[in-house]
Amino acid sequence: SAARVGGGGRRAVKPASVKAMRGVRAAAQGIETEVRIDQAPMTLLREGADEAGDDSNMRARFERMIRAAQDEICNAISELDGKPFHEDAWTRPGGGGGISRVLQDGNVFEKAGVNVSVVYGQMPPEAYRAATGEAGESKEMIPFFAAGISSVMHPHNPMAPTVHFNYRYFETDAPKGAAGAPRAWWFGGGTDLTPSYIF
Repeated sequence: SAARVGGGGRRAVKPASVKAMRGVRAAAQGIETEVRIDQAPMTLLREGADEAGDDSNMRARFERMIRAAQDEICNAISELDGKPFHEDAWTRPGGGGGISRVLQDGNVFEKAGVNVSVVYGQMPPEAYRAATGEAGESKEMIPFFAAGISSVMHPHNPMAPTVHFNYRYFETDAPKGAAGAPRAWWFGGGTDLTPSYIF
């Protein structure tokens, strides 16, 4: 989608960005399929690699933050609505996973969902260059990590807007053989209210 720029205008999607998104879709097809689990694990991070208990590790800190936010939001909405959320959890064999919570046919909300996910994958170099503006001709896939929280809530009342938000942390691994810090990282997301009744 186009990105907002100062003054409320819109920036057109560049052809390179379209090409990069095709690469991202192709890479997404290679991501391992989910395995449903009965109960969400303490962490969705890869075992050992991301030091889930280490406060200096941004991956671990962000996962803890989005899971705490999911708990707070679901508890508040459930208290307001009077109905509980139903939870489903999934993992991937190579690490990562997600927790989906849905409240349906409630007293206030027709449907409300609050989801968190932690994903590991391989990004095509064109997608990386489009996202970061970095030059280069490398053809190697770039390992990435992404974690986020998203929600959509549809109230019964047509005078109340639908709310949608998503917030994420995205990180690409350092090139093979390089030690330490991520190659690149950024936060993204946004919130919007969509009216269903036009005055």
